[in-house]
Amino acid sequence: MHNASIAPVRSPGVVFKKRKPFGFQLLLNILFIAASIAIIMPVILVLSVSFADESSIFIDGYSFIPKAFSTLAYSYLWQDRVSILHAYGVTISVTVIGSVLGLLITALYAYPISRRDFPLRNGFAFYVFFTILFSGGLVPWYLVYTNILNVKDSMLALLLPNMLMSGFSVLIMRTFFQTTIPPSLIESATIDGAGEFRIWWKIVMPLSLPVLATIGLFNTLTYWNDWFNSLIFISDTKWYSLQYVMQKTLMDVQFLSSHSNNANASSLLATMPLETVRMAMAIIGVGPIVLAYPFFQRYLVHGLTIGAVKG
Repeated sequence: MHNASIAPVRSPGVVFKKRKPFGFQLLLNILFIAASIAIIMPVILVLSVSFADESSIFIDGYSFIPKAFSTLAYSYLWQDRVSILHAYGVTISVTVIGSVLGLLITALYAYPISRRDFPLRNGFAFYVFFTILFSGGLVPWYLVYTNILNVKDSMLALLLPNMLMSGFSVLIMRTFFQTTIPPSLIESATIDGAGEFRIWWKIVMPLSLPVLATIGLFNTLTYWNDWFNSLIFISDTKWYSLQYVMQKTLMDVQFLSSHSNNANASSLLATMPLETVRMAMAIIGVGPIVLAYPFFQRYLVHGLTIGAVKG
């Protein structure tokens, strides 16, 4: 008898995936590391300059390791700590409330226009698309909020302008609903007796965590970085947002710099860290949102794993 070669037996249902070449994986890792370094290094530079001595910056320029260490910039901002801490509270409250309500409004608008059985979907979708292309301008926008809605010097002035949906976000969410939520799933829920709101809340929303996390992150960044609404609508200091307080401080510094010939301004400039205080304000303004971002990322990755529908 001749020994016959025995072919390897594969277990049924086992799929052998072809590994990517090691060189390609290494190149991909190097590219991501380089991109991460390019993003992180400017932040490290700003942090380093904020702790540098003002005179060393004018002599040696910016550097990742300060030539002379100083906390004068933070000491200068600490003198105004009451208004800064109060502005932190206003900004955090507006960001949390506005992001949640804005996300719900966007989802409530995007879901009906994603349904092909909704007779007015084209009209409502065109309305959103039209607002992306055209706007009424700054003056009508201001008059609507001040004369009609009368939200000046209140928290609503910081909430409403950014809450009333972004057309781009609505279209993104509508596209996600159309391409990800199977119509057969909605039909099955309808046959089982579920109403429209229950379908949206119990089925559509849990399956849409990736887009909800993405739009929610956009809303959070918009509210946190907003200073223009405070400039336009707010004259009462108790409603100043953090970014506006930082912007106002920066404008005061620039004003003193442009009037350095004045005796009083010269005496203030002599003791004021002009360059380092700008960097310190950037660190104070960006710090909390940088710390909060990993939590959004965790929910985003989690949503990508559970947002699948198996056939």
